[in-house]
Amino acid sequence: MAQLKKILAGTFAVAMAASVLASCGDSSSSSKAADASGAADTSAAAGTESKGGNAAASGNIKEPKAERITQTAEGSADSQKKLRICTWNEEFKNRLRAYYDQYDKEKSGMTGETDKDGNFIVGEKEYLKDGTEIEWLTTPNKDNAYQNKLDTDLAAQAGSDMKIDMFLIEADYALKYVNGPYVMPIKEVGLTDDDLKEQYQYTKDIVTDSNGDLEAVSWQATPGLFAYRRDIAKDVLGTDDPAEVQAKISNWDDFNAVAAQMKEKGYFMLSGYDDSYRTFSNNVTKGWVDADSNVVIDDNIMKWVDQTKEYTEKGYNNKTALWSEEWGKDQSKEGKVFGFFYSTWGINFTLAGNAKSNDLYYVCPGPQAYYWGGTWICAADGTDNKDIVKDIMYKLTCDKDNMKKLTQETQDYTNNNAAMKELSEGFQSEFLGGQNHIALFVDAAAKIDASNAGPYDQGCNEEIQTAFHDYFSGKVDKDTALANFYKAIKVKYPNLKTPS
Repeated sequence: MAQLKKILAGTFAVAMAASVLASCGDSSSSSKAADASGAADTSAAAGTESKGGNAAASGNIKEPKAERITQTAEGSADSQKKLRICTWNEEFKNRLRAYYDQYDKEKSGMTGETDKDGNFIVGEKEYLKDGTEIEWLTTPNKDNAYQNKLDTDLAAQAGSDMKIDMFLIEADYALKYVNGPYVMPIKEVGLTDDDLKEQYQYTKDIVTDSNGDLEAVSWQATPGLFAYRRDIAKDVLGTDDPAEVQAKISNWDDFNAVAAQMKEKGYFMLSGYDDSYRTFSNNVTKGWVDADSNVVIDDNIMKWVDQTKEYTEKGYNNKTALWSEEWGKDQSKEGKVFGFFYSTWGINFTLAGNAKSNDLYYVCPGPQAYYWGGTWICAADGTDNKDIVKDIMYKLTCDKDNMKKLTQETQDYTNNNAAMKELSEGFQSEFLGGQNHIALFVDAAAKIDASNAGPYDQGCNEEIQTAFHDYFSGKVDKDTALANFYKAIKVKYPNLKTPS
């Protein structure tokens, strides 16, 4: 942990960015990841019902839970001695290695040293303290490769004597697996409502099946804020005080007015086309697909389209694309962009890495509450190491002291309301000039509503952004961009209905 803290103090933000982005970033980028939808001022915090109930029971498509497949083969002796975990990158591996007390660091060759990407260096094989070998089944996310491989392997699980024990999923496609036949419900794993009581409700809603059963757990909560340049705020608004800046951008009308002020002073309000997308997509009133399998575009998505077109034409943005080199440069001191919408991981890792400077940014809630990203742990139906899976889930997602420690050492905002409230008292971020952003995250997390999350979110979020890039840049008109979106959706999801 001393090494990890040292990294955090200096290069951790840069080093972890690559691995975190692959898990928590935007699906429309090469990192292939994102969140679903949902945020509302009246939704609930941990341990209470959210405004919309469970994610599968809102106005979104209501796909019934698939029947679990009978396990026709038992795990072999070799399988029982191996904990097999499917994932797409190094993030969960690093969390397990550092924060699961049954991980055998000595036998696994973990000294605390990290590679150039910030990942722990370990030996050829990894073990738990009881001698169980950990076998990572890693498939990168690119071109949907992870899901494709996972689908194949889970379909073979019932008849295989070499069992998968755990697998990781993301919000944008969570319901595909949550309502599928391959997940063991959390109550069968052995975690109780009391164990889970401090987890934020939205993180449960996203992975609750159509029968109302919780199917996965997460160590993360990913509420979002608006990160803004302090020097630009002083120049244009006359103050960099977070409360005063928030008062000037607390709704979209005011936000747009400040964008005009920024333009007059030679600055951009946002960097590019995609920067505000999650604040709109996370505040929709319905899901992407209705009960009759029709693709529907919420009015709030079209508000993003209209705002972004206006910003592009008026010079309020710098016409960049998310994750592009230009977008990254805009976050540095040399950039001319006022601010960026970022969730927990984005502020602590990506923005910090791109800014390359402390005291450059402050954060405030912005015009709307939202979240972005997150990773969930599933127990594979048929696992022959259920006790270990339960222990890992508890230690990494329910243990308050462990959650608090994880946030203190990595600044990753963890999925425990009580721990985060305790930590928020007097917390200071070195990157944010001593600002207590954890307290802002606590407030923001309580406002998230994920009731409109659906199984098609990843593809729809990707394709709507891709299709309208051409509209924003003037290559096609609005109707053509819309038609191109529907064409792309039919290719990706042939079972869905789109306007002819």
